[in-house]
Amino acid sequence: MKIPPATLQCDPPHVVFQECPGEVALCFSFYGCPLRCAGCHSEELWQANGGHPLTLQTFNAYLDRYAGLITAVVFFGGEWQPLYLKKLLQVAQQRNLITCLYSGLNHVSRHLRPVLNFVKLGPWRQQQGGLSNPNSNQHFYALENGQLSQRLNHLFHNTQTQPNTHTHNKKGLSNAAA
Repeated sequence: MKIPPATLQCDPPHVVFQECPGEVALCFSFYGCPLRCAGCHSEELWQANGGHPLTLQTFNAYLDRYAGLITAVVFFGGEWQPLYLKKLLQVAQQRNLITCLYSGLNHVSRHLRPVLNFVKLGPWRQQQGGLSNPNSNQHFYALENGQLSQRLNHLFHNTQTQPNTHTHNKKGLSNAAA
């Protein structure tokens, strides 16, 4: 019996701006998530048969379509197939794209760490909130040489505590107030 090649199932990706700070990312959300976090905002991704297979050919076609418009790829899940996900991450890196994984696990596979620039770790816990909550159990890390190097949760916190100090001149252009 021939075993079919591993693939991950997803819907067409979306361009996102917040999930990987400072980057314009193409985001892939994978079906078949085995974690089933209580309060999950994407319960439809628990289904094993949703979406369409993301083959290497399809992935490259998406990257070609968005070439010059994106600086990163973000994967929501997929860590349950680490060797296949690693292939996708390698393709993205070969195209000089930043790579990021959002995982509900508390660790990341040794297979994936060398091909990730960023990772979000930790299951969703409604009472602790997500990355924007300073009390969250979730953590966003930069990786260097396959190791977690810097926790970057502060990049998701709303630190704007001062009132808007911008005024508008007669032409409607914004000037920062001194």
